[in-house]
Amino acid sequence: MILNFFDQFISPSLLGLPLIALAMIMPAMLFQTPSNRWLNNRLITLQMWFINRFTYQLMQPLNVSGHKWAIMFTALMLFLITINLLGLLPYTFTPTTQLSLNMALALPLWLTTVLIGMFNQPTISLGHFLPEGTPSLLIPILITIETISLFIRPLALGVRLTANLTAGHLLMQLIATAAFVLITIMPSVAILTSIILFLLTILEVAVAMIQAYVFVLLLSLYLQENV
Repeated sequence: MILNFFDQFISPSLLGLPLIALAMIMPAMLFQTPSNRWLNNRLITLQMWFINRFTYQLMQPLNVSGHKWAIMFTALMLFLITINLLGLLPYTFTPTTQLSLNMALALPLWLTTVLIGMFNQPTISLGHFLPEGTPSLLIPILITIETISLFIRPLALGVRLTANLTAGHLLMQLIATAAFVLITIMPSVAILTSIILFLLTILEVAVAMIQAYVFVLLLSLYLQENV
């Protein structure tokens, strides 16, 4: 029995092996690689169509110099979607509920986009801190605000993903616990609660995919400002 609702976010172990390690390598095992045949099966065809459409939509606003990030963004998107969805299965663990993992993904990628902008177009990158025509009295205030907003971006990326998944998992566990307790006391209320839990599970599947997309989309927007 779980004594604390937040115990579900502690990485469990199976035969001495942390489940977070299994969850990290699981995406590479789930996706099939295209063969050398002229025609692939339906699963690979659907998978390749999804990857191509996502990459096209993500890279369309970027110029040619930013297209070299397509493989990294697509791989990150598939990785986040897979581990988010795997976390909804029973007896599994969601690594993206850990802020440390999300910050480890967000901070280096954000810093890379900033350094690319500083190296390729330093004038434009520094110009974001002070818009043209700013009154002299507002210059230090605007520079301070823009600096804070720049350095808050990786924190916002990591916290957004962590908070959405954590809140969804907690809410599902609360409703499931209520349904389990009410099944012997008020069966009709327990059935209604179970229906709500089923609908919430469908919503969490959508949230798992949307949050992965938002994470990668925001990184592409940060890159767009610096290429």
